[in-house]
Amino acid sequence: MTFDPDDWRWTAYLLDELDGDDRAEIERLIAADPEARAYVDSLRGATDLLARDLAAAPAAAPARLDDVARRRIERAAAAPVRGRRRWWMAGGAAAVIGLAAIALLRVGPGASTGRDGKQVASTPGSTVGSAGPAGPSGGSSAADRAEGRYADRSQAFAASANDLKERAGYYGVKDFANGFDDLDVDGAEPPPSAEAYSRIDDHGFIATATDARSTFSIDVDRASYANVRRFLEQGQRPPRDAVRIEELVNYFPYEHTEPRAGQPFAITSEVGPSPWHAGYRLLKIGLQAPAIADEKVPPRNLVFLIDTSGSMQDANKLPLLQQSLALLVQTLRPEDRISIVAYAGSAGLVLAPTSGSDRPAIMAALEQLQSGGGTNGSAGIQLAYEVAAKYARAGGVNRVILCTDGDYNLGVTSDGDLTRLIERERERGVFLTVLGFGQGNYKDATMESLADRGNGNYGYIDSLREAQKLLVREGGGTLVTVAKDVKLQVEFNPATVAGYRLVGYENRALAHQDFNDDKKDAGEIGAGHAVTALYELVPAGEPVPTSGVDPLKYQAVQPTAAATTGELLTINVRYKRPDSPESSLLTATVDAATARASLDATSIDFRWATSIASFGMMLRDSPHRGTMTWREIQALAAGAIGPDLSGERREAVGLIERAAALPTP
Repeated sequence: MTFDPDDWRWTAYLLDELDGDDRAEIERLIAADPEARAYVDSLRGATDLLARDLAAAPAAAPARLDDVARRRIERAAAAPVRGRRRWWMAGGAAAVIGLAAIALLRVGPGASTGRDGKQVASTPGSTVGSAGPAGPSGGSSAADRAEGRYADRSQAFAASANDLKERAGYYGVKDFANGFDDLDVDGAEPPPSAEAYSRIDDHGFIATATDARSTFSIDVDRASYANVRRFLEQGQRPPRDAVRIEELVNYFPYEHTEPRAGQPFAITSEVGPSPWHAGYRLLKIGLQAPAIADEKVPPRNLVFLIDTSGSMQDANKLPLLQQSLALLVQTLRPEDRISIVAYAGSAGLVLAPTSGSDRPAIMAALEQLQSGGGTNGSAGIQLAYEVAAKYARAGGVNRVILCTDGDYNLGVTSDGDLTRLIERERERGVFLTVLGFGQGNYKDATMESLADRGNGNYGYIDSLREAQKLLVREGGGTLVTVAKDVKLQVEFNPATVAGYRLVGYENRALAHQDFNDDKKDAGEIGAGHAVTALYELVPAGEPVPTSGVDPLKYQAVQPTAAATTGELLTINVRYKRPDSPESSLLTATVDAATARASLDATSIDFRWATSIASFGMMLRDSPHRGTMTWREIQALAAGAIGPDLSGERREAVGLIERAAALPTP
């Protein structure tokens, strides 16, 4: 048995409801697999945190329900009860937290008050929708029994049904949260969104006769995908500028060629037909960095820089942040060193550098954090970098991990000043990881800019499952940089390619002269990371759908000998070793003869990347989406799931279905 966090048996095991061979198999895996042990520890900690949070919620005054509310509850009481295995199948962490919330909802922090005003003892095994104390023959109506079970247990509702729904939803228990849609007793409208995203204008087609080169910085961030998922799971269409197509495509692993010994990555390519425009071609370029075994990860000097301002009080912000970092703490080794800096109005060192072997001290420091006050982000960043530099590990991983919603409102507030501060600090050899949390006031533009300038990466955590993926399963690639300032420059052969369009990477474009300029900052790639880029190609002889560029008057493009060889293009990659100021160059060519005639003849990965790019183009309402329909995207994605050991592709197919069902903007 291999570790699978989505296996329903983890939840059953933690609830002590697993017997026989299944229990023995789970226990053998826990004993043999450190990741499985860390996962179990994290689930137990998460359940305890939520239970404490719900139990500590203030009690609401009991109130009789009006006729409308009674009818809603009656419908809820009459609805079929979910089987416990259905909860188990919801996903390990989410299911455990959901069951913790359900337990408190059923029994409350203590005894509940019945309809007659008497105290009713809490029954640990009682089930939502079951008969009340009077039983089925007690003479009361379904509405009366429902009202007795739900309305008067005000302590268990933790101030209101809406409050519990939000708490459960924020902790990732979306099915549980959705089940309370009919119990919104206050009818309050959600506050207007103050989220901020940088504008994105899709790349257009460029004629090779005008410019035969395309130059851009690589991007291994995947924050946009998790953020888009958050919107879709809440039944909303994401803002078009929240959709960065390259981050959607790069969220998934691909079977790229492994690099040769001594090389930081390998270059792969594949060409097939474009699904968006008949007769056009699609080029997929892949870069693959070698993975690193957990035991070979260099000693880590990590500084958690945690936003504890008032804007972080929601359950999907600071509480989820604490649980997420707890997952990372479970992977620490004695040679690792952890510090915690918090900022809210003023910055402070919450935990001095501590060995990874002292997990109780690290967890205690995390759990004591509380939100409140303003957000002096610059003071916190300065202190975090000072701590990281003072205790830097030679040859190790030195990194600040900034956790925030990006809502800076005190101190240095402009994006320019913040990014300049981080650029100065990165020269000391300390890189930056930015982890985003929350919604409503989320500042995506600030977060992405900070990570880019800090030689780091940017992720968005909407659930414990995403935290497990980003900080545990992919922790080596997230924190261990194998190449920095990685740039791609593709030169197209005018004899075979009339025009081209880069799909995504709009905010990563570089001037052609920047490619050879070692002073120009670009993206970083970590151990095990893969980078995928797509180009749509117009074959030679076809008209290029450009805005119309007049032909050059004084120059004529004369084909060279290389133009007659049948090559489509040449891929050039320039990169620096993490400790080197000078770049190196890798080159690969792509022949026209390698192009596949049909999508069915391309690889599963080619079709998957194509379907996800199509998904992003539809969400962005891209002018280049061609004639592709939602139905066609769903079919293309469903046919390219492949082995999908993590279940991420199946989840994406579900998101495509959700998006297709939303009203057209």
